[in-house]
Amino acid sequence: MVTSSNSTIVQRVWNYCNVLRDDGVSYGDYLEQLTYLLFLKMDDENRNLLGKTSTIPVELSWQSLLPLHGAELETQYIKILTELGKGSGLVPVIFRKAQNRIQDPAKLRRLITLINGETWMGLDMDIKGEIYEELLEKNAQDTKSGAGQYFTPRELIKAIVDVMQPKPGDTICDPACGTGGFLLAAYNYIIEHYSPLEKDDLDRLVHEAFHGWEIVDNTARLCVMNLYLHGIGANGGTSPIHVGDALGKDPGLRFSMVLTNPPFGKKSSVAFVTEDGEDQKESLTIVRDDFWTSTSNKQLNFVQHVKTILDIHGRAAVVVPDNVLFEGGAGEVIRRKLLHECDVHTLLRLPTGLFYAQGVKANVLFFDKKPASETPWTKQLWIYDFRTNQNFTLKTKKLTRGILDDFVACYHPENRFDRTPTWSEAAPEGRWRVFNYDELISRDKANLDIFWLRDESLEDSSNLPAPEVLAQEIADDLEAALEQIRGVLSGLE
Repeated sequence: MVTSSNSTIVQRVWNYCNVLRDDGVSYGDYLEQLTYLLFLKMDDENRNLLGKTSTIPVELSWQSLLPLHGAELETQYIKILTELGKGSGLVPVIFRKAQNRIQDPAKLRRLITLINGETWMGLDMDIKGEIYEELLEKNAQDTKSGAGQYFTPRELIKAIVDVMQPKPGDTICDPACGTGGFLLAAYNYIIEHYSPLEKDDLDRLVHEAFHGWEIVDNTARLCVMNLYLHGIGANGGTSPIHVGDALGKDPGLRFSMVLTNPPFGKKSSVAFVTEDGEDQKESLTIVRDDFWTSTSNKQLNFVQHVKTILDIHGRAAVVVPDNVLFEGGAGEVIRRKLLHECDVHTLLRLPTGLFYAQGVKANVLFFDKKPASETPWTKQLWIYDFRTNQNFTLKTKKLTRGILDDFVACYHPENRFDRTPTWSEAAPEGRWRVFNYDELISRDKANLDIFWLRDESLEDSSNLPAPEVLAQEIADDLEAALEQIRGVLSGLE
């Protein structure tokens, strides 16, 4: 949390963001410019205050901006953004395809003066990170920008990490890392539970333990900066974040833990114009030798990708939409293979209202990768229904970490093989229930979209979600039905 002694810094950062908003600069654009300038300032402090070496040439450094004004300042700033985006390593990831979004040199000068007035390296890591995290969340709330798709609720992430219990020796990956929420939460968990670490363990944690992939340049730079401000990747030449499509190929790397919320939305497609001048889209089917089956569905492909990049006995927690649990065709193939080759042991059904996209129905699927076996590795799937009769909003009823305490307790991370269901014939309202492998595999299409609680909204209209949420749910259900029909039709061709 930001302390009172540092609250003025946060407030100044926020206030200037609002000034630029009045000038037409979005939260996302402001975050980008803040990222560039903060990094330059902290690199300057590392060089001149702490005596550390820098990969940034003096002529492109923070000091080169300080004496300039007007057009000269703008020209030098653009030069820095262009030149530092070249090459490879951490610095080019932050500055890749960077552009100046502050068109008024006087406003740029003011922001530089604001940042220069603080000794940022003198701030606690938590303080620097808190400032940036608040800005990231504010940006996610700007629905017009679509930035919310990159922001997983931090309270949910904390609960997932609490049950996964990462350790100092883990290698942790998020193949759809967004702004780095999962990686950062895992880092904080390890620091909190295992400090003080030996120097070698700490160096490895900071420079080697974390890997992420992000396809969007702007989001990747926000992620790298977010991690950097918390000490991950600091003073190192290699970026923990790879910019590119994680689904493109098997990276060849394997990890002991994967924590991820892959992008939701429609199937992967490419737009093109026909000879007649009509706009059309063509689905992109991912074909990889390491996948169980080929499909254009991004979410199903991410499940397969996570299986690939896990070490044997590696553990995964993956946020997936409902269609991953029930979709036929490739979905059925993947679920049956997953149940056989991995230990799919836990499913958390999430309520709507947690994400910035309205009406999203999501789940967290927990599974461990296992060696080849003739017999299925999944013995039991434990399901926690956190969805039925639970309504949340991003403003009036926000999710808190405490609300997830019951799930964490039921999960029993200390020994997940010693669990106790809360559901029984005598307790039909229990949210924690276990299903055996034979029950799962015998369900139509190996459907894992399982629920059993009485839905109070069906009996009392006052319990219904907001109209816009209901509308989105109906649209999602219709879309899913259409996809199933298309799958049947394609099978008849």
